[in-house]
Amino acid sequence: MTERESTRAPSVLLVITQDTKEEEARFARAALEAAGVRVVHLDPSVRRTVGGAEISPEDVAAAAGMTIEEVRALGHEGKCQAAMIQGAIAAAHAWDAREPISGILAIGGSMGSALAGALMQSFPYGLPKLIVSTMASGFTKPYMGIKDIAMMNAVTDISGLNTISRDVFGNAARAVAGMAHGYDHNAPAEKPLVLITTLGTTEASVRRVRQALESDGCEVMVFHSSGAGGPTLDGLAQAKDVALVLDLSQTEILDHLMGGLADSGPDRGKAALARGIPTVLAPGNADFIIAGPIDVARAQFPGRRYHEHNPQLTAVRTTIDDLKRLADHLAANVAAARGPVHVITPLHGFSSHDSPQGHIMDRAVPAPFADYLRQAMPAHVPVQVVDAHFNDPAFSDAVIATARALLAERTARAA
Repeated sequence: MTERESTRAPSVLLVITQDTKEEEARFARAALEAAGVRVVHLDPSVRRTVGGAEISPEDVAAAAGMTIEEVRALGHEGKCQAAMIQGAIAAAHAWDAREPISGILAIGGSMGSALAGALMQSFPYGLPKLIVSTMASGFTKPYMGIKDIAMMNAVTDISGLNTISRDVFGNAARAVAGMAHGYDHNAPAEKPLVLITTLGTTEASVRRVRQALESDGCEVMVFHSSGAGGPTLDGLAQAKDVALVLDLSQTEILDHLMGGLADSGPDRGKAALARGIPTVLAPGNADFIIAGPIDVARAQFPGRRYHEHNPQLTAVRTTIDDLKRLADHLAANVAAARGPVHVITPLHGFSSHDSPQGHIMDRAVPAPFADYLRQAMPAHVPVQVVDAHFNDPAFSDAVIATARALLAERTARAA
């Protein structure tokens, strides 16, 4: 690139240690520059400083409030790693505040991927992020979290260059460079953002809700509540300006209480409430726990009714006692809410499984659950009971009306 082209080109943050991967770092920088981007190399090396990185190991350590000698003196790779992760995140954001970056490329093994993943998770959705990793063919959740991070399998160990690694690193560099060229720092004004949870068993109702709110001018994001969707919604509720949360599928919370496969932990559903984001809660999919293969489901939940969804997953019918536990848990979450919360519950079933066409319908559960829900919820939280099935238009109409009212209140408060 010429000097003029360089000043106008987007910049990419390259995260790779030179103490163990100097040759690979030089190759990746050259590939990125050949693809028309400026390179900001963040080098989180601990063992030695090679030089040439825009953000040196000394800079990374300083951003963590230490010298690189103090980091080395920790004498424990986990403690050194923690310090360099803290410093890398701080140093990267400080650079980005001065000279905005348009993408991040990282190359590393388990340690490098852990640092890169933590750094990338601290940057916003939409910014291109790619990790080339020896860990990419295995368990990737710790590195990706709930952010839009891509991982590419390094195939060979990241130990020198060979015919495969040259192709992998080159392709990764060109991919990030291409995304960086297309990245727009000046995104258009956002529409009111609505976040919704669902599963396929409640999609009929949620689709009508989504379409109605989109016709009102909202941006609607829908998340599959099968273990990762709910935490992603919670992460967005913490990170973005969210106008409304419609938590219409309680699978992950119910599975947390009952030991199901979609257990997302004790904090599922709390983020929006803690931030004061207007929230509508409904017991979509509360008729079943997600368990494993049918034999496993029968052993874990004996004496229940079961629907074998596929060879790997079984829907296990919930009882009224299970749903009382759910109501108590939701009520405890709602008690700490800093914004308006509305609860809407149907009288004729919670999902397509819990319907005349389904496999585990129990007509005796929804009405007593509604009564218990009224008692359990704090007095200031309205509980609306709808004489319909969750997937009936009457129920989705009730959700739409409440959503529109909450959005109107938010707009009025902002005016």
